Amino acid sequence: MFRVICVVLVSLAVSAVAQRSPTISYISQEQIKDIGGSVEFACSVQYAQDYPVIWARIDKSKTTEPVHLSYGTTLVLRESRYRVQFRNDTSTYTLSVGEIQETDAGYYRCQIVISPTNKITAEVELQVRRPPIIFDNSTRSLVVVESQNVTLECYAGGFPPPTISWRRDNNQILPTGGSVYRGNILPIGSVNKDHRGTYYCVAENGVGRGARRNIFIEVQFTPVVTATRKRVGQALQFDMDLECKIEAYPPPAIVWYKEGDTNSIANNQHYLVSHFTTDDEITFTVIRIITIEKRQFGNYTCRAINIFGQAQANIELFETVIPMCPPACAGNPSN
Repeated sequence: MFRVICVVLVSLAVSAVAQRSPTISYISQEQIKDIGGSVEFACSVQYAQDYPVIWARIDKSKTTEPVHLSYGTTLVLRESRYRVQFRNDTSTYTLSVGEIQETDAGYYRCQIVISPTNKITAEVELQVRRPPIIFDNSTRSLVVVESQNVTLECYAGGFPPPTISWRRDNNQILPTGGSVYRGNILPIGSVNKDHRGTYYCVAENGVGRGARRNIFIEVQFTPVVTATRKRVGQALQFDMDLECKIEAYPPPAIVWYKEGDTNSIANNQHYLVSHFTTDDEITFTVIRIITIEKRQFGNYTCRAINIFGQAQANIELFETVIPMCPPACAGNPSN
């Protein structure tokens, strides 16, 4: 009787073992790696010695068919970047990927194939850190008209998702206030000439040095004319310079007038007109009155005109007894 019972118990134990289903007892957690680095995925299986174990890669969106990488310990995708190993004591299949590329990001599937319709599956995600790249749909340089509302846009990709910040050249104050503004869109309401200049869109995510795009804003506006000195004195028979500062874009036409004359002043033996441009929107204009005669005292007007309008400033030249320097002292033949 005892022998019969033992035989029955042994038979039941063998039957129980035979009925155990293959399982995946462990798979690696999500992995986050840098481009050019390496990664290992471990998949531990139980009761799977009679079944193939497959590693496959699936794209991040899971819209394409899996790419089989290995079958057991044999590589299917024969690239030197891949390697698969098996540890018998832990029943673990380890897939190694070297020289990680951006396209390696996605899901890695460990699968025990019991039959064509019966598969045991587990997945682990690989996220690849990528430095920021600013997309082409971000704003490029602009030419705008004064008083318009403008928005500068900046979008970037990378992993982790980059943050966007805005700065101006030489840390000038932004139209929004402060020297830094964070967000994809920088709003500028009622643009004026002081908003002209270079803006920087900076994308950063802690990978590499980040990315930057320079955006230049040119503002078109009506001329602004300022006399350097509104009243200037000089003695007879000496030279004197009258000067105006002009801010305008597009660059304006510049003319000088003498009070009472309808024609603009041209270069001749009595006058010399010069313009000095310091940048796209600032010009200094100077009229030199040569060997002043009595009739040349009076009011002078410098006028600037562009497609958005015109402006002018007046300067009075009056007579003095003592010559004023400069330019009276700068090689004047009457000295």
